Amino acid sequence: MWEKHDTVIIGGGQAGLAMSYHLRQRGREHIILERHRVAERWRTERWDSLRFQLPNSFLALPGKSYAGSEPDGFVHHADVLRFVVDYAAEIAAPVRTGVEVTNLSRDVSNGEYTLETSDEPIQAQHVVIATGPFQRPLIPDYSNAVPSSIYQTDAVHYRNPENLPPGAVLVVGSGNSGCQIADELLRSGRRVFLAISRHNRVPRRYRGKDIIWWYENLGRFDVNIDTFPGRKYPPTIIMTGMDGGYDLDPRRLGYMGATLLGRVVGTADGTLALAEDAGPLLAAAEKGNATFIEAADTLAARLPMSSDIQPKEELPPLPPLRIDAGIRTLHLREESIGTIIWANGYGYNFDWLKLPITDAHGVPIQQRGVTACPGVYFLGLHWMHTFRSAILSFVGRDAAYIADQIDHLAH
Repeated sequence: MWEKHDTVIIGGGQAGLAMSYHLRQRGREHIILERHRVAERWRTERWDSLRFQLPNSFLALPGKSYAGSEPDGFVHHADVLRFVVDYAAEIAAPVRTGVEVTNLSRDVSNGEYTLETSDEPIQAQHVVIATGPFQRPLIPDYSNAVPSSIYQTDAVHYRNPENLPPGAVLVVGSGNSGCQIADELLRSGRRVFLAISRHNRVPRRYRGKDIIWWYENLGRFDVNIDTFPGRKYPPTIIMTGMDGGYDLDPRRLGYMGATLLGRVVGTADGTLALAEDAGPLLAAAEKGNATFIEAADTLAARLPMSSDIQPKEELPPLPPLRIDAGIRTLHLREESIGTIIWANGYGYNFDWLKLPITDAHGVPIQQRGVTACPGVYFLGLHWMHTFRSAILSFVGRDAAYIADQIDHLAH
């Protein structure tokens, strides 16, 4: 006898819990299947010092707001974990932990969906896939050619500088994780090489307001993914919540002593091949920063609350940054590099989906979570609908939309 449910949510993180909240609000029966524990990635996939990258006032999920005394601060990731776990208890989320979904297919006899699990099979009319935006670190195949004497890890498994072998460190990728890890390594006294990737440089605060405030009021969080050609979204802004939050980007890391390099494109005989694109990547980030400053100043001039915004800042010119554009190779032994940290993005892991809802590269095919299979949805993906889609504070908006879609389909 099959176990049957109206809706099964796969994933017990913030997205799955937000989905549960909105289904309960609509009186829809459901369960959540979580292969490990609630909020597992907040437990085991964060480095020791990581802090919430948005001000604490944005630590919120549907029906639960931040209740602390430091709304402008940045809590440690352990506090985010506690917030999510408490939320699961407060909404009485029907979570089954330790149950992994190994196969999702459609039963052609009745049109329902069959979930093979590490426990018993389940059938459901609706399935919401909320397994997280960053599922597996992207590590290139050529990493296998790196000498075994070099320790290799990634942003998911990195914990702190003390746990790394002696020697210099190469950080590959200059997104949020790469820049924050490189920053920590530099402050610990390590020699750091940073292979730059596409990034977006903005100030942590401008004219007395946090960057999140500016992005909210500029409407940048609400830009639809479909407005970008080929749905190719822009690079994420780099933020840190360490020490109350401060400006962080590859250029500043270069001022601090990091050696800035182009992208790593291959390796052979202990030598990495580099692209000659560090200069253009930095220039593109500078252009993006100038565009933000101009937009912020224009907005400030017409906002009714402009008296609450500090006067326009005359930002000091950035000191010149020397980049040797001729560096095409990096000799790991000659530079005493003992560690490589791969922080060049994440990919999906949907091999267990036996439905036509991913493309040839395993990327979900969806419109605001809705797929071509009636009753199957994605939730919490990076740029699924807008930049908000994967952010803890805002994932409830897409969850409410999907709950409405389920209601509409059911009726």
